[in-house]
Amino acid sequence: MEMTQEYCELEGIKAPFFVHSRESLYYAWKEFQTLDDDVFNVTYPKSGTTWLQDILSLIYSNGDPTPIKTQYSWDRVPWLEQRKSKAQVENLQSPRLITTHLPIQLFPQSFYKTKAKVIYTVRNPKDICVSLYHFSLVAQFMDCREDFQEFVSLFHSKDIIFGRWSEHVKGWLTMKDNPNFLLFSYDEMLKDPKSNIIKLCKFLGKDLDDAAINSVVENSSFQVMKSNDKSNYSMVPDFIFNKSFGSFHRKGISGDHKQYFTPAQEKEFEELSGMKDINLPFLQI
Repeated sequence: MEMTQEYCELEGIKAPFFVHSRESLYYAWKEFQTLDDDVFNVTYPKSGTTWLQDILSLIYSNGDPTPIKTQYSWDRVPWLEQRKSKAQVENLQSPRLITTHLPIQLFPQSFYKTKAKVIYTVRNPKDICVSLYHFSLVAQFMDCREDFQEFVSLFHSKDIIFGRWSEHVKGWLTMKDNPNFLLFSYDEMLKDPKSNIIKLCKFLGKDLDDAAINSVVENSSFQVMKSNDKSNYSMVPDFIFNKSFGSFHRKGISGDHKQYFTPAQEKEFEELSGMKDINLPFLQI
């Protein structure tokens, strides 16, 4: 099968054509029917998406690791905007756990008439940029830039997948006062997984005992996920993910950008990315 690095586009937002189509993006935006007990795992790419897929799976299984060991993450908490999503999502048992990278302007219009919940995970964009750079080398459906500085320029441009980071975050922050919206921090989660999982459970109305909470923490750790073939994308064919360039789970840390940016480059990145316009202390500017 031949891989394509083409992109589809809707309302100025680009997505990899291999797993998306303009029709699938439109379905998510205009046609998908949200239910009151739907839970959306919303992220900008490389902001902890797969991590939240496993955490949510474990919370809703009350800490039982069986689902994350027997079902692929993309089947347990599937993407809303991908080509096969309509059949996948509409066949999920309620409550449906759904993943999306969509900016708020393309989020399902049906959501606003429901009690469904959104968890929006944010991460330091300097780390996102480094992670997305390495991902683009592995993912054969993405247009990559082997030179890191060239990729940084792409990251700041309107041509980056799912739009510029600052616009994505600013859009979703307009929801911050909605009681059905939870702003979640990748970097804070790394520092204190247990208290952040308790915070998630409270938001979701899930009353887990301490043993179940500890199981969620343990079974969603980076090392467990990296060794779990249902979460680590190792079973994806090489023509999709070229594993000779690296693994899907690379480091799972905060601050990796310091290995890639000089102080001058870091300062320039902060200006171009729009970080300083977004008042979130855990972005660690």
